[in-house]
Amino acid sequence: MAKYMMIFRGGDVPSSPEQIQQQMQKWYTWFQGLTRDGVYHDQGAPLEKDGKVVRGRRRAVSDGPYAEAKDLVGGYAIIEAKDLDAAVEIAKGCPTYEVDGMVEVRPVRPM
Repeated sequence: MAKYMMIFRGGDVPSSPEQIQQQMQKWYTWFQGLTRDGVYHDQGAPLEKDGKVVRGRRRAVSDGPYAEAKDLVGGYAIIEAKDLDAAVEIAKGCPTYEVDGMVEVRPVRPM
């Protein structure tokens, strides 16, 4: 089994508190299933919208992140799967697609 990072990007924010609660419940249920299936091990977390970007040889610091809303990273999780195709199949169950989000799946290089 190898580790993969699922990076959650974009997605529309529900407009009402009830819709937000429903969407959060779907995420919670999905993560419970991944835990039950033994593939979700390392705690991922949602990310705040603000932050700083450190860039270049001069290590210039600026407000960030700078990306289109559809590309903003909203959170991440680390899973284990037998290969990249299996990790992609796990990612297909994510509730983010219901709000037009996307999941980037990347192998984690062993160190």
